[in-house]
Amino acid sequence: MPSADHDLGPQNLGAPAHTVTREPPDRSPEHAEPSRFLPHVQGLRAIAVLFVVLYHFWPARLPGGYVGVDVFFVISGFLITAHLMREMTATGTVKLGQFWARRARRLLPASLLVLLFCAIVAATPYLTPTSALPGEMQEILASTFYVENWFLAFTSADYLNHAGDPTTVQHYWSLSLEEQFYVVWPLLMLLAAWIGATRFRGGRRRAIIWTLAIVSAASFVFCVVFTITEPAPAYFVTFGRMWQFGVGAMLALIPLLRIRHAAASFVVGWAGIAVLLYVAFTFDGQTPFPGYMAALPTLGAAAVIAASSTERWWYPTRLLAIRPARFIGDISYSLYLWHWPLIVIAPSVPFWGLTIYHRVALLALCFVLAWLTKRFVEDPARGWKVLTSRPARVTLWSSLAAMLVVGGVAGAGWAANAPAYNAGVQAIEQLREDPPECFGAATVLDEACTASDFGDTILPTPGFAGVDRPDDAECFVQLNDARPVSCEFGSDAADAPRVALVGDSHAYQLLPTFQRLALERGWHLTTWFKGACAWNTTPLSTPGAFGAACTEWRDGVREAMGEADLDAVFTAAIATTPYSAQGYDSSYDAAVAGYRAAWGEMLDQGVPVITVVDNPVWETDPNKCLRTRDAASCDEPRSAVLVEDDPLRAAASGLEGVTLLDFTDVFCGPEECRAVVGGANIYRDQDHLTVTFADTLAPWYANAIESALGRVDP
Repeated sequence: MPSADHDLGPQNLGAPAHTVTREPPDRSPEHAEPSRFLPHVQGLRAIAVLFVVLYHFWPARLPGGYVGVDVFFVISGFLITAHLMREMTATGTVKLGQFWARRARRLLPASLLVLLFCAIVAATPYLTPTSALPGEMQEILASTFYVENWFLAFTSADYLNHAGDPTTVQHYWSLSLEEQFYVVWPLLMLLAAWIGATRFRGGRRRAIIWTLAIVSAASFVFCVVFTITEPAPAYFVTFGRMWQFGVGAMLALIPLLRIRHAAASFVVGWAGIAVLLYVAFTFDGQTPFPGYMAALPTLGAAAVIAASSTERWWYPTRLLAIRPARFIGDISYSLYLWHWPLIVIAPSVPFWGLTIYHRVALLALCFVLAWLTKRFVEDPARGWKVLTSRPARVTLWSSLAAMLVVGGVAGAGWAANAPAYNAGVQAIEQLREDPPECFGAATVLDEACTASDFGDTILPTPGFAGVDRPDDAECFVQLNDARPVSCEFGSDAADAPRVALVGDSHAYQLLPTFQRLALERGWHLTTWFKGACAWNTTPLSTPGAFGAACTEWRDGVREAMGEADLDAVFTAAIATTPYSAQGYDSSYDAAVAGYRAAWGEMLDQGVPVITVVDNPVWETDPNKCLRTRDAASCDEPRSAVLVEDDPLRAAASGLEGVTLLDFTDVFCGPEECRAVVGGANIYRDQDHLTVTFADTLAPWYANAIESALGRVDP
């Protein structure tokens, strides 16, 4: 995240202590030693925040823009370490209370303002679906008390490949991690200084350098290993990011690393910028990150900071110091805070679309809000005399009180909406048990229902579609979990047909429907699901542990299916899965061949396979549109949401023993794809079906399986 330490700039970090006069309570003794503001670091901050903001606005255009956060970590490590070292050089210690109080005055006012805004929005059903309320409030509380990164790590959120809609405060993970750095880093430096003074005859500086270097090296090793074994939580875990702060710290503590030679500064500075641009445009959600790949943006940022010569106007240090760059650097903290909630909320605002014009207007609004927050919140709060003229503990207790107020608003928002949330959940349960006649897909597929008209009815309502999902999460393995977990449902009779449901989350979304069919039809249902891992023999193009886990899961499932004595297999998969093209002309050909190879193992045993063409995948949850607009205005062009060349279709074509179901005409007309069909709300997020809508397809799923079993005529 953009650290807000705009007032910190190192100079003469190793200089002897100067005479110190008594300072006001809001001033640390480090101010007695001269410091120099580094404009090019402010310009580097501008690059970093623009990377993040543009990545969130246009992820396909700047797929690696998320590395801007890594740049901020390096900047913070550099500035904070220099700040602390100056104070230790001048006084022999760090006044922790004053240090933490200054950080609180600098960071909390704007942060809590945005959190308060998000809490109010989350409690407003018109802007936030009530089904999202529990997640929003939990993460607002985690962000308020700066543990959002750990919350996301423990809930296995995948920042770079997030399924569904993230909350308005997910970006607070980096602020939480940086606040934890502010707590731990001075303690670590003080401990190292004490060891140096007592054990190494006053070699405090050397002890600090060695301690931080060892911690950073250990953190880097941990980061690389943990990214391989657990990539999703590795993105958020504090210790896995400490080495990036450590790289900045080494620049602050070792003067030889700061390049003053003009030619070398020119080369190193531009090389650092080139590296940052390279990773911003070439990294993407499939890059194993952070891991060893994070070394590129980290070292790129370090190179820009190290280039300190400003002799010529074309030097990067001079260009990064121009007024527009410094302005963006000045507002970077507030810009980071505001941009993400507005992106999440905007699609729910009446009459607001997602065209390029709307996005540009929203981006401009982010800049305006950032400037206003900097001018009227950040700057005044930093020098507020009611706090700066009193002991540090007054600021710290006031900060805690403000955090409790924000937490209280979030809690009140939940309390006010909890009855509606519970009523909505019960309404969905009743809808599943007793759906209307000629509802959903039947209005397209059943000739007796084609004249049905549900008017403006949308069930489940757009505010609750998000909770209309499968309940048996224990049957669905994700991320690096390679266990071939199976679940059993339906009839236990010895002669019951044994049907398998296998695939990724687009197979898992059908689980409640198939559970009901198994009970009604007397099947014994066995399931195998893994997120983003289809039943296919072609390896994913995703590198690292996730791709390896998918391959291992498939091997385990293949063995388990071979021993299960199955009578039929139903499979589904998202059409956009990235497959390795190695050995094939394209990843599409590789996917087709992989499906055929996987199915062939069952077909060779005489087990029929039934599959289904994938449903459309939307850019954002259509329920955001449905909450404020009529259903017809929320339709999207086929070219925008439908993968016309689904490899499942090609794999099933002409393959004996395979039945292909294609419901494209249910989801889409000749030109556009729909969000609502026959009164049924199709989606619970941007690409997963509601259980309610999947249930309306149940007769056609059942008929295909019964035909494959030979129990009815095809």
